[in-house]
Amino acid sequence: MKEIIQNEKFVELKYQIIDEKTGDVLTGVDFPVGYVHGVNKILSPQVTEELEGKSVGQIIDIPIDGNLIYGPRDESLVITDFLENVPEEYHEVGTTIIMEKENGDTKNFIVTRVDEKSITIDGNNPLCGRNVIFKLEVLSVREATEAEIAAGGKIEKGPDFDGGIAVPL
Repeated sequence: MKEIIQNEKFVELKYQIIDEKTGDVLTGVDFPVGYVHGVNKILSPQVTEELEGKSVGQIIDIPIDGNLIYGPRDESLVITDFLENVPEEYHEVGTTIIMEKENGDTKNFIVTRVDEKSITIDGNNPLCGRNVIFKLEVLSVREATEAEIAAGGKIEKGPDFDGGIAVPL
C-alpha cells in the first residue's frame, strides 16, 4: 500500500521556486529535504495543505502570492549609499548583510546592486511582491519515529569520538 502524506509522517521532497511571470527558477534543491508533516512548520500552511494526501512520485505546482507570505514590498527597506561608506567585503551582489537595530533585533539585507560609486541593499524578502510557483516532488513518505516527531524532522547522528555518545544535530 502506498504511504500518503498525513500528520506525523516523515516526508522527503525536492523543490523549485519559479517566478510565475518569467518562468525563471529562483531557487531550489535537488537533494531531499525532510520534515514531519503536521509537526514541522518549515512550509507555509498553504503548501502543507496542498501536500496532504499526496504520495511518492507526485509532482505538484502550487501558486503562491509572495505578498501573503512575506508581506508587500517596503521601499523604505531599500537603501543606497556611497560605496566608500560600506566595507569592501560587502561589495558583491548577493552578499547578505546582517543589520542590528537599537533594540538588538537583527534584519538581513541583500546587496542587490553595485556600481563604481554606489551600493544598494534591500531588506525585503526576495519573494515579496512576486507571484511564484512552488514545484514540489514527493520523494518518500514513511512513518516518523518518536524522535523525529519530537524534533520535527530527521535525526542525524554526529561522529562517534572514542566511543562517546553521538548527539542529534
